[in-house]
Amino acid sequence: MSQPTENLVHIPVEDVELEGILDVPDGARGLVVFAHGSGSSRTSPRNNFVAEVIRERGLGTLLFDLLTEEEDQVRENRFDIQLLTERLVAATEWLRTRDATRDLNVGYFGSSTGAASALRAAARLGDDIGSVVSRGGRVDMASEVFDDITMPTLFVVGGADTQVLELNREAYDQLAGEKELHVVEGAGHLFEGAGELEEVADVAADWFAETLT
Repeated sequence: MSQPTENLVHIPVEDVELEGILDVPDGARGLVVFAHGSGSSRTSPRNNFVAEVIRERGLGTLLFDLLTEEEDQVRENRFDIQLLTERLVAATEWLRTRDATRDLNVGYFGSSTGAASALRAAARLGDDIGSVVSRGGRVDMASEVFDDITMPTLFVVGGADTQVLELNREAYDQLAGEKELHVVEGAGHLFEGAGELEEVADVAADWFAETLT
C-alpha cells in the first residue's frame, strides 16, 4: 500500500476554522475521526500512535482540534460536551463535501471526555456512522443517548482505571447493539505502561477494520 498523503486541513465551523491532519491511504474504504479529551489536540502523541496503526489497516484518519487555541484557554470549553459534539458533527459533514472522503464509511475514536462527544455525535448522525471506539471514555457524560447508539461500539478501559471502568461497565449494559468491552489488564487511565497503548491501538484498529470495511 502506498504512503498516505498527509494534509493540513482547515475545517470551517460557524465563525471559526479548526485545524486538522487528514491522512487517507490509497484504496481506503473507511475513515476514523478522532475526538480528543480535554486539554488534548491533534498533536496528541497517544492518539497519533493509534492513528498510525489504524492507517496500517488501510483506513484513513482525521485528527483535528475541536477548539481553537483561543477557545482552549477557557477551561469550561474543554468540558462543554454539547459544543464538542457540534464540532464533531460539523467536521463529519465537512468530510461529506470532499471528493476524497465523501464515500468513505466513517467511525469515531473518542478518548476520555472526547468519547462522550463521539457517542453523542454518533447518536445524532445514526446510520452515517459505521462504528465507535471509546478509549478510557467518560461515557457517562453521554448516558441520555445510549438508546440511540445502534452502531458497533467498543469500550477500551484500563483495568486499574477503576472508576472509569465501572462507568463503562454500566454503559455497556445499557447498549442494545453490537458491543464489546475490552479491559487492558493493569493499565491506568493514560495507558502508559509497556505494551498498553499498543494493545489499545491493535484492538481499535481491528474493530474499525471489521466494522468500516
